[in-house]
Amino acid sequence: MVKITDVARHAGVSPSTVSYALSGKRPISEETRQRVEEAIRELGYRPHAGARALASSRSNVLALVIPLRAGIHVPVVMQFAVSVVTTARKHDHDVLLLTQEEGEDGLRRVADTALVDALIVMDVQLREPRLPLLRSLERPSVLIGFPADSEGLTCIDLDFKAAGEACVEHLARLGHRVVALVGSPPEVYVRQTAFAQRVVQGFTAAADRSGLSSSVHPCEASPAAARLVAEQLLREHPALTGVVVHNEPLLEPLIEAFEQLGLRVPGDLSVTAICPDELAESVRVPVTSVALPSAEVGERAVELLMKKLGGNAVPEATLLPPRLTERASTAPRNA
Repeated sequence: MVKITDVARHAGVSPSTVSYALSGKRPISEETRQRVEEAIRELGYRPHAGARALASSRSNVLALVIPLRAGIHVPVVMQFAVSVVTTARKHDHDVLLLTQEEGEDGLRRVADTALVDALIVMDVQLREPRLPLLRSLERPSVLIGFPADSEGLTCIDLDFKAAGEACVEHLARLGHRVVALVGSPPEVYVRQTAFAQRVVQGFTAAADRSGLSSSVHPCEASPAAARLVAEQLLREHPALTGVVVHNEPLLEPLIEAFEQLGLRVPGDLSVTAICPDELAESVRVPVTSVALPSAEVGERAVELLMKKLGGNAVPEATLLPPRLTERASTAPRNA
């Protein structure tokens, strides 16, 4: 194993100079820095994580806070996590994954130790109880999600309000006049999870602007629940011709339920969704959808955090615009 003394000998400097070059704690000449960096490359030296932390007062570890609460679709959440981990490694950082319900005490316990340099927080609520603490921490943070009051925070996410609007506007252009949103499980709305609430806001606002009759239906993520909500929709809204789905596990079971009840997609019923592209493309009737850009959001969250750790200014709000892709599940409303 290559040691720091080997690097120092190869570069013709002292071990302390190599340490200063790695940590930046003391100035060294550009010529010396280049010799050290060349020796590191040639020898393949990688500093031990503990030693590096002592030298730089950094752990080179990010905390990713993902409370796996009821109603959360784990496969999609893990897409965000993989993107965060992959991008962090490009910046020579590891990721500590916190999946329990981390309230203020949990966040403070992590932030008050030398375990992590910074935090990325997911599953943000509109009235997020952790915000005062996040604003007061010395360690920087980035939220994937937008609380109602995001002042003084760094937040990034898909513009879910605009995503809900895009789905409705697409159906309205096709002539549909009665639309429904089949949304996340009820507990997600009870918690006032920000992304789910913003989809409802966008869906309702766009339907009202276009003069459409609309309704919102939270739904458990199971085939049995899909069948029940399909029956309820057809019973309560017999003129229904357009549906927006914001509940990934329900997409295919819901389409199957409608077809078992005698409706053809898209002949009798047009379906749109907010979900990952690969899911929308895999359904038997490929679904018109707004993409869920989990890879881009995760990557950009880490990039924002790296800039903050470097002392650089970043925008408080980064909203990614929705991208709707038309597929076979939508068609003009039958006259």
